[in-house]
Amino acid sequence: MRHKSLAEFGLPVELAQPHAPVVLFDKVCLAFDEKVILRDVTFEVRAGHTKIFLGASGAGKSTVLKLMLGLLKPDSGTIWVLGHRVDQMDEVQLMGVRHHMGMVFQEGALFDSFTVGENVGYKLYEETTQPLHEVRQRVEEVLGFVGLSEHIDKQPSELSGGQRRRVAIARAMAAKPTLLLYDEPTTGLDPITSLTIDAEIIKLRDLEAVTSVIVTHQLRDAFYVSTHQASRGPDGEPLISAAAEAKVSQADFVMLKDGSIHFEGSADDLRASTDPYLQTFLS
Repeated sequence: MRHKSLAEFGLPVELAQPHAPVVLFDKVCLAFDEKVILRDVTFEVRAGHTKIFLGASGAGKSTVLKLMLGLLKPDSGTIWVLGHRVDQMDEVQLMGVRHHMGMVFQEGALFDSFTVGENVGYKLYEETTQPLHEVRQRVEEVLGFVGLSEHIDKQPSELSGGQRRRVAIARAMAAKPTLLLYDEPTTGLDPITSLTIDAEIIKLRDLEAVTSVIVTHQLRDAFYVSTHQASRGPDGEPLISAAAEAKVSQADFVMLKDGSIHFEGSADDLRASTDPYLQTFLS
């Protein structure tokens, strides 16, 4: 597979220094006219960890993802993603960083006129010079990872809602991203189907070493992702089990309220909090 090199985008070849955060927000502020969206937001995401953003509608959760992608620029503060300060980049430079990121949108956002395989391989077809047979091989590999190999030549309209969401995850992982962003990945799905999506997020994090940033208002799914881990069974198949304490500590929750971070901590910290706002949200 050949992506354009970072040097071709005017960027250093190394994405980040060892042990540096994959994402770093430092006192980020953003407002649209008189409406404050984010106010002095500071946090970091470490490699292989999970950051889960919660909050009421309009709290600024999805805005955080757009800032990471460089789709929005902050009014003040700094944003580092994969070792690069994206708030100062132009669109061409941002493309170099986005090559190493994946995004799973609300509702999946698949191309209806493409087959499942064409959807999954879209980024590879468009942005690399990889031979078509190698793209097809990678598409088959990632569809196998999410359990949808037999649907490669179907249209998205032939799939269930949960299957389409899993195709979206396969598409996001096809180019082997370092960082995956999820915007309400289980919205509109029933609880059982949502668990299959949660399992894919866990598998990617633990078996593919992908750093995860998740925006959701589904507490059940957020707690499941943070308290479970994936491993390979004796037959090589993925297994989902309750996470060890060390793994649980690698998932942080961030509660946004009125554009500011109201809470940041582990699943246990969130459950144990007596803060009235958090209690209302958790009830």
